[in-house]
Amino acid sequence: MSLFLAIIFITAFTVGNGYKVGDVAEDFKLKNIDGKMVSLSDYQDAKGFIVTFTCNTCPYAVMYEDRIIALNNKYESKGYPVIAIMPNNVKVKPGDALPEMKKRAEEKDFTFPYLIDADQSVYPKFGATKTPHMFVLQKTDKGNVVKYIGAIDNNYKDATAVTTKYVENAVDALLKGESVKETETKAIGCSIKV
Repeated sequence: MSLFLAIIFITAFTVGNGYKVGDVAEDFKLKNIDGKMVSLSDYQDAKGFIVTFTCNTCPYAVMYEDRIIALNNKYESKGYPVIAIMPNNVKVKPGDALPEMKKRAEEKDFTFPYLIDADQSVYPKFGATKTPHMFVLQKTDKGNVVKYIGAIDNNYKDATAVTTKYVENAVDALLKGESVKETETKAIGCSIKV
């Protein structure tokens, strides 16, 4: 019984934790859909990153795919590439397994890496709880500092009805050498499957 209570205690205090704005994000090495391992340190010329935890099977994540592609198209050349990470347990969600990820990336013509957090060790460090869940990192002398956490924008249903583009606003501010005005919003999406 005490082991059971210990597990509940540990779970209660680890879920929902993770990086806060201002923290330095650890590098990671995850498998891409092409079979190669990818780390943030591979991007020598990057000024930062737009990290998204996303998947194939969540309707919210699917609704945001085109906007994630647009973010990479707009910001990769400016030094802020998109790094997409699929955090779900594929035994629970077989539609998110690596072969399905590869198929989806080809269908949508992803222009960014689509990595699998196979042992589910990376997303808890970030504190990601949803798909999609966005993190904007800025490369500094200290490392990759978290500058924004939350949603992509303020209308998941309709891209044409968006009035505030949280991720774009954050990256635009960083590119101008300004501080991010809105550093945290609520991520809207499906819960990550463990």
